[in-house]
Order: sequence, then C-alpha cells, then structure tokens
Amino acid sequence: METDWRLWSRHSQRPPEGDWATWLFLGGRGAGKTRAGAEWLTMRAQAGRRLALVGPTLHDVREVMIDGPSGLRAIAPAGRRPVYEVSRRRLVWPNGAVAQAFSAEDPESLRGPQFHDAWADEFCAWRKPGEVLAMLRMGLRLGDDPRLAVTTTPKPQAALRTLMAEPSAVTTRATTAENEDNLSAGFRAGLKTLYGGTRLEAQELDGQVLDLDGGLWTHEMLARARGRAPEDLETVVIGLDPSTTAGGDACGIVVVGRRGGTAYVLADETLKGRSPSAWAARVAELAAVHEAEWVVAETNQGGQMVEQLLTMARCGARVKPVHASASKRVRAEPVAALYEQGRVVHCGAFPELEEELMGFGDPTFGRSPDRADALVWAVGHLLLTGRGAPRLRAL
Repeated sequence: METDWRLWSRHSQRPPEGDWATWLFLGGRGAGKTRAGAEWLTMRAQAGRRLALVGPTLHDVREVMIDGPSGLRAIAPAGRRPVYEVSRRRLVWPNGAVAQAFSAEDPESLRGPQFHDAWADEFCAWRKPGEVLAMLRMGLRLGDDPRLAVTTTPKPQAALRTLMAEPSAVTTRATTAENEDNLSAGFRAGLKTLYGGTRLEAQELDGQVLDLDGGLWTHEMLARARGRAPEDLETVVIGLDPSTTAGGDACGIVVVGRRGGTAYVLADETLKGRSPSAWAARVAELAAVHEAEWVVAETNQGGQMVEQLLTMARCGARVKPVHASASKRVRAEPVAALYEQGRVVHCGAFPELEEELMGFGDPTFGRSPDRADALVWAVGHLLLTGRGAPRLRAL
C-alpha cells in the first residue's frame, strides 16, 4: 500500500536497527527529516505511552511537527488522527497515547515530566541545545526502552559534534537531492542559486557538518579534492588507527593508492563496535581486494598486538608500525598542505571522513578522529616518506 511508510520511504528515513538510545537524522533542506521524525513517533505512539515533542519554539512544534504537511496529524490515517489540545499543549491519539509539546526556549519546562520516547526537531536551531537536551533526557525514564529521535539540518557546533560522538547514538543522513521527487521544481533550483558553489551548499543541501574556523581542512578544499582514480596505481596502502576493545573508539581503516605525486583515497572502511580480531580480519580482506602493499598502523595503543592480530588474520600486506609522538594537529599539517596543493583525490563520497578532517585537532569536535588519523598515516606514508617524499639536495 502506498500509505505504508515502510514500503516507500528511503532507507535513511527509517529508524536504525539494533540497540540505540538516540537516532540522529542529519539532512539538507527538504530532505524528509520531518516526515521521518513524525513517522517514527507515530510508530511509538502505542496505547498509554507518554511522548515529548521539542522544537525551537512552541510555534514550530505546532506548525511543523504537528500540523505541518509532513507533521503528525497530516500523516495519520483519518480514523487514527490525533487531536491537539491547545490549552494543555498536548497531542492525544485515539488509543490514549499523549505527546506533550515543549519549546527549546524554555528548558525548565522539561523539569518534572517523564516520557517513554521523544522527538526533537531542528536541534541545531536551539539557542542552548546541550542544556535542553540534557533536561529532555532526564525525563526519558518510562518503560524498558526509552528512545530519542533528533532531526536537524546540521551546523558546525560543539553540541552536535558531542551528540554524534555518543556511543549510544546512531547517525543517518539524507540530501535534498534524494527527496527531489517530493519537492517543487523551483525549490532545489532556488537553494542552488543561494548556496551553489559555497560552503553552505554542503550544509543546507547535503546535510553535512561543516568545518570550524581555523581548521586545517575546509569544505572548499575537500570539494576540490573529489575525482576518479586512475586505472593503474603504483602502490596501495591501508592506514590503520586501531581500537583495542570492542566498546572503545572506532577502528579507523582508510585505503589509499598513489600514482606519481598524487594520493587517491579509495575507501573508508572504518569499523565501530567491533572486536580487534574483527577489524584485523577486515583489514586482511581489504589488503587482498586492493592488493595493498603496506598496512601503516599506529601502535600507540596495542603495540605488538596490532602486528600479531594482522598476522593471525593472514593479512598479505606488510605491516609498518608508526608511533604518534607529536600532536594530531602537527602530524596532520603536512597532509593538509598536500590537499591545498591538489595532490590528494577522494575517489568517492566520504562524508564522515571529511567531517572528521574538517574538525581535526579541534577540542570541541566531540569524538576521536579515527578515520582522519588513518588517512593521515596512509597519505603521509605515500607522499611524505620513501619514494613519495620531496627530495632536497644540499648545495
């Protein structure tokens, strides 16, 4: 049936599988974020459940989340349409489920009420996102599995980066282009006119978290880096920033090749929540697929264990241990300079890797830049050491 959301929605608009506490949906303008949030909360609005709706203002909650064209009332079948009680600021379903409306302008209003689930919209438009989110979560204490959905167009702010870094949060993404069949013909063209060719195109249309001021990498720099890999590469290496436990940081795994004086980023295969033996097996698979010559592995954590795990996984590539003695920023500066020179090409879409590069070395980034670390090791090995290093002659 065309009314069955599960049959015609996009994968990014459906809640992630698995055990998560927060679903963060980052999307461009008109990417279908509101519809995704409304459908998810409708699914959670079972008999007797208490829910929360939080928007930038109460006006936004009512006009977008409740009565908007993709809001909770618009998507509900006629016989199960909830009623909004203005005086009590709550939405009531025929089965008895109740959703209370809250404004992010008034975090104190969240003190006291308790909920089974909550939907927070346009998180990055809240004036005090971290404070309001903390208050909301204190109220998510009913039932065995309280969950939170956050839908927003991203902005480069510390609160969002912190949320993205939470182990119990899962992030999905959608671009404006993915939903263009449901948008007016002039809408996307208008946004292109406004933002095309600017760094805000990635934020407002692609739903990407932009760089912060003073970063080593900028959106413009990474946009210029996109291209295709040559048919024949001289060599391929895998950059590895290992994790020592399944519950720790992600294991950064980035595949990079070289031809001449240019490095080509072929794949970002970073793993999160996997055991050391699992990521070692994946590195061995990638080494075979890409015919990698080296695995350049940081050994600050794990030491000889990294080499032993790769040997046990029958990795065909040789292992080059590297030790981080300088700060992340100092290590990354020469690689960022290579990007400025146009000597690194991204052969595909790597949004999470690029976000980490744009937040590299910034204390407010909120999570360990494991993907970026792996890339720095790989590109550095190919272009800054050995055959790829600049050759200087003393006169």
